[in-house]
Amino acid sequence: MHCYVVTLAVVAGILGTYSAPLAAETDVPALEHMPDEWAVAWSSGNADNLMSLFTTDADYEDVTLSAVNHGPDALRKFATDAFEAFPGSTFELKSRFVGATGKWGAMEWVWRGRQTRDLPGLPATNAPFELRGSTVVEFRDGKISRNSDYWDLATFMKQVGLAK
Repeated sequence: MHCYVVTLAVVAGILGTYSAPLAAETDVPALEHMPDEWAVAWSSGNADNLMSLFTTDADYEDVTLSAVNHGPDALRKFATDAFEAFPGSTFELKSRFVGATGKWGAMEWVWRGRQTRDLPGLPATNAPFELRGSTVVEFRDGKISRNSDYWDLATFMKQVGLAK
């Protein structure tokens, strides 16, 4: 009886090992388009376009502004506020990378626009700006589950006339 239990345990272990490759694999080529879709969504001025790229439990962090948004309501508010404060702004991707496993990626971009509405601690001057920045993302189930943006606030403030 003991031999039978040990044999079943070994067979179960082997089957468990072989069943892993049968699991759905990440579609890395499909994810390679995600940075482009991200830039198009941020350039669209439409929160729904952006929301469709993210998991429902996504974390979106704007590191420069110390803004951390968790979940769809927070992300929608963040996006809507940004679209209202920076109407017509655009993001141009300069480079993008999706890791071989499809778990994460990164992109470098140029953000162009004008701030026409005050944000907390950031008064609007309606002056044009052009900033370089980068974003690191994590993917899950074909969507972005974590997004961290990095850009230079000092350069922004100089360009819009808030600093020398």
